[in-house]
Amino acid sequence: MSEVKEKVIALQKYLDSQIIGQKELVKKLIITLLADGHALLEGAPGLAKTKAIKTLSECVKASFNRIQFTPDLLPSDITGSDIYIAQRCEFDFREGPIFANMVLADEINRAPAKVQSALLEAMAERQVSVGGKQYKLPNLFMVLATQNPIEQEGTYNLPEAQLDRFLMYIKIGQPSAETERKILKLVRQEALCTKEQNENWKEFSQTVGKISVEDILKARREVLSMHVSEQLEEYLVQLIIATRQPEKYDSSLKGNILFGASPRATIALDKCAKINAWLEGRDFVTPDDIHAVIYDVLRHRIILSFEAQAEGITADDIITSILKSVPLP
Repeated sequence: MSEVKEKVIALQKYLDSQIIGQKELVKKLIITLLADGHALLEGAPGLAKTKAIKTLSECVKASFNRIQFTPDLLPSDITGSDIYIAQRCEFDFREGPIFANMVLADEINRAPAKVQSALLEAMAERQVSVGGKQYKLPNLFMVLATQNPIEQEGTYNLPEAQLDRFLMYIKIGQPSAETERKILKLVRQEALCTKEQNENWKEFSQTVGKISVEDILKARREVLSMHVSEQLEEYLVQLIIATRQPEKYDSSLKGNILFGASPRATIALDKCAKINAWLEGRDFVTPDDIHAVIYDVLRHRIILSFEAQAEGITADDIITSILKSVPLP
């Protein structure tokens, strides 16, 4: 095992100790980080969405900013703006909170269209435009957004173009009774001791220390060497094609999908499957690696027809049917 992989595994272990009962969430956040992508987390309040993101940022030697999205937010509140300097009779650009390696966009669906447009440029182009000039964002740039599916008053649905820019759309469910008891125990322990006294943090910081930006870039290069067979590559492509032409694979899906996944989904599924295999300790990708990430990669990229929505069919239901209908290699 390479040195950088040991660091990433240690990071995963520490996050699992702090975000109780959310192993899949932790794993997918790490996959997003290594895939150079952005993630959208959806879940009811109190399910550790923000805590997971903040804890991840604390383990990385990188800048971190949090933006609380509200309906009265302006694009300049995110991107920054030109400030007039009277002494020099000229304008200076002051960077906004988007200029960080890791950005937490809390309750992203509360922001109006102009703010969403500014954020889309940052996510897609890794730059912001202010006063007719473009300003580049850091080499390591990751947006981790959250949204609450319960409260709909004062919210704005994210446009499909912006949803497609998220590598993963991660849904978080309620914990079990056993997990709830472990959460209570952890919170009580945290109230009694500082972070430096936390045994899990001691172990992580002493053996690894914070992971640097260079470590993350090295891990990304390692993932590129993962082997994908031609048969598995064809299987991956057929899964995407099935979202565009579902009737060729399952006649019951006809009329349920308005628009299927784009080639960006193919690239995302390939990246995420490779990283999943890398985290599992293999140097090759299997169908299980694809299945482990396909729901998070595709659920926001499949646009359902009105008839499907009226019948209560979800994107996850469509993906399940596709997995059953596309033959394994």
